[in-house]
Amino acid sequence: MPENFNVEPLHKMAISSFFETFEKVAEGGLATDAEGRIVWINQKYLAFLGIDGAAEILGRKISKVIPNSLIPQVLETGKPILFDVMEYSRGWCVVSRFPIRDGQQKIIGAFGFVLYDDLSELGPLIGKIQSLQKELHSVRKELSRNRRAKYSFHQFAGTSAAATSVRREGRLAANKSATVLLQGETGTGKELIAQSIHAASPRSAMNFVAVNVSAIPETLLEAEFFGTDPGAYTGAGRKARVGKIELANGGTLFLDEIGDMPPILQAKLLRVLQERELEPLGSNRIIPLDVRIIAATSRNLEEMVERNEFRDDLYYRLNVIPIAIPPLRDRPEDIPVLCRGLLEEIADQHDMDFLEIEPDAEALLTGYGWPGNVRELRNILERISLKSKSRTITLSDVTACLPRQEGLQLCAVPPEHLEFTGKSMAEAVAMVEKRMIVEALRKMSGRKVEAAKLLEMPTSTFYSKIREYRI
Repeated sequence: MPENFNVEPLHKMAISSFFETFEKVAEGGLATDAEGRIVWINQKYLAFLGIDGAAEILGRKISKVIPNSLIPQVLETGKPILFDVMEYSRGWCVVSRFPIRDGQQKIIGAFGFVLYDDLSELGPLIGKIQSLQKELHSVRKELSRNRRAKYSFHQFAGTSAAATSVRREGRLAANKSATVLLQGETGTGKELIAQSIHAASPRSAMNFVAVNVSAIPETLLEAEFFGTDPGAYTGAGRKARVGKIELANGGTLFLDEIGDMPPILQAKLLRVLQERELEPLGSNRIIPLDVRIIAATSRNLEEMVERNEFRDDLYYRLNVIPIAIPPLRDRPEDIPVLCRGLLEEIADQHDMDFLEIEPDAEALLTGYGWPGNVRELRNILERISLKSKSRTITLSDVTACLPRQEGLQLCAVPPEHLEFTGKSMAEAVAMVEKRMIVEALRKMSGRKVEAAKLLEMPTSTFYSKIREYRI
């Protein structure tokens, strides 16, 4: 730099000249202090806003005068927004926003200028922006819809005492905010009940986020749950990733197969439940949480706790409202109504006629043990429906699709049970009857309807005898 050359006066003149020129060219300008209160506004901007005098708005927060202004964002981040399109009461305008700093580079306020209020020359650009905004709104709406619960309690079909009890317990849980633990075999409808609880709760308008713990690789589980900041680990993206827990904030997080969660993640989840806050990977941000947890498992968590495979403190945190979902073999009387409902769904899904079930075919479906529960029942009915060339499901249709079972033989009564010294005939008959019922249930793996058929006994009588003998 040449000697005796002082840039400071020129710098100040350049800034002053630039500001004056910018103000003249712009359609309006204003300034705020560090708190976002309007401290200056020119006449053009007053006219643009339709305000008679500056006295009406000086000292007021800009968010109260211009609700969609991004000046508060500029004040918070210290970053200018050089070119932006803003919607106002009469249309659209192009605006620029700049932070104001003091000699120590501390933010003491912000400028905002309206560059254009007639966007006819920018028509193609504005049209594209509006189109993108509509598309973004549509995508957000669709994503929001996808996060809503799809099921309600009436879809857990059945009139049995077991089905009625599950619906009753679920409705009671819906009105509470405590954690729910759903326990039941695979395919019994745990997610259906979880969604039903959410749909009947005060959180129903918020997100329902489901995560199958067993379906996510262990190396990705932590990022999937807690989210990441850019570059949080090798291979992480350049953009922050929102985790499932944060995504469910305000709503419900459903953790399916919680028994498969690795120990390290169990400890982190426990902290989330205790502290009600979340820290994404690679971040120092603490995110307050208001999320309802519903966990589900097909494993025996109590036994896992005893074997030190699952944290006892996490188990107690999850098992606040336990709901047991019964296997289908324990509510065979619900199978006919389940079949009708599932066949209606299948007909709608494949745009085909609804199929009726012949009585003997329905009896065979009712007598089968269904190790895969409702999921297996739906699979069998869908397979039959897609193969069927008539409008009726027959016994042969069901026989062809059900897994083959070993031949059944009537259980024999051991000779020692035929010697009843000192007992009356009624007592002797009762002992033999009880023994035969127990043996039949054992042979049929607990399937009561099949056991009744094996003994050639009416189902109602069979259930009555079970209650009588307390089997």
